[in-house]
Amino acid sequence: MVDAKFSPQISLTKPSGNTLLVLLTGLLLFLSLGFAEFFGQIVSFSQILLLPLVISAAVTGLIGYGVVPFLRRLKAGQVIQEDGPQSHLSKAGTPTMGGIFVIPVAVMIALIGSQFAPNAIAVSLVTLAYMIIGWVDDWQILRQQSNKGLTPRMKLILQVAIAVAFCLWMAWTQPSNVTNVVLPGSLILPLGVLFWGLAGFVLVAESNATNLTDGVDGLAGGTAALAFLGLGILVATSTPELGIFCACLSGGCLGFVLHNRNPAKVFMGDTGSLALGGSLAAVGILSGNLWALFVVSGIFFVESLSVIAQVSYYKATKGPDGVGKRLLKMAPLHHHLELSGWSETQIVGIFYLVNAALAILAVLSSL
Repeated sequence: MVDAKFSPQISLTKPSGNTLLVLLTGLLLFLSLGFAEFFGQIVSFSQILLLPLVISAAVTGLIGYGVVPFLRRLKAGQVIQEDGPQSHLSKAGTPTMGGIFVIPVAVMIALIGSQFAPNAIAVSLVTLAYMIIGWVDDWQILRQQSNKGLTPRMKLILQVAIAVAFCLWMAWTQPSNVTNVVLPGSLILPLGVLFWGLAGFVLVAESNATNLTDGVDGLAGGTAALAFLGLGILVATSTPELGIFCACLSGGCLGFVLHNRNPAKVFMGDTGSLALGGSLAAVGILSGNLWALFVVSGIFFVESLSVIAQVSYYKATKGPDGVGKRLLKMAPLHHHLELSGWSETQIVGIFYLVNAALAILAVLSSL
């Protein structure tokens, strides 16, 4: 009889956190080296994508060994929702606000690598601004020891303000054709002034969508790493400074997953997730790759859609007693899968593979 711990079925349905870290690293290397060969750009892709990714991952991972114990000493422990999956209650007390060492480190390496190019500075400022919103929210939650940080209204106002500032900068500095949206098949959709409304919406929506995905060990960090690299591959030759930026953020996420893999020693918090979403959106908008941004953000989009569908269905089916029906066992989608019997690590592994496929699709559909 084969020992259960060596059973292929066990390893596929419940891979270890270390296995997922190796899988994520392998997928990132496959994407960067594979497309370098595909485009015949081995040298330039190595300089723009692979080297910044490796440096950022190594530095972030090493710094994490000092910051995580520091957060633990600060008693910056995560407050777990009691109405969430019961298996998550054991995570209470795990340090949060991990984005505080991921985002600044990755941004600084990106700025140095891009020699402080204006485009890199602009997306870096957006990233840091969203990080500050997330940090204030996380700090309020920790201080009050509840899941109530910034009010949704205040958070939205701050997010919109940053989006407006970024759009105003773009309108002032970018060519007039920046308002054209390029679709697959070289179709061009000239939106004119409507583009700015779309751009603002995308910035706010993307930051919140990434935030919703941050609910399982290694999930948001790993999927964001793949999304950033997919976008980085697209912009590496046209705007190398943004390619370097994407590679550094991707590497920063990989370095974070070193500490966030199951069982997590630290959580990203809104400090990291809001920043990553805003950063992805800023790069996609500035580089004229809204379609590719939508594709690489497929996981984040579905997670958001699951929440919207759950709330809408509950309200639509609300009876005289004020209680409605639920479309899913719990939203976002990853919680529904957990309550349906999927293990945390199985969900993360599948989402990694899906996001890698989406990154490939984004690049190929944008050629």
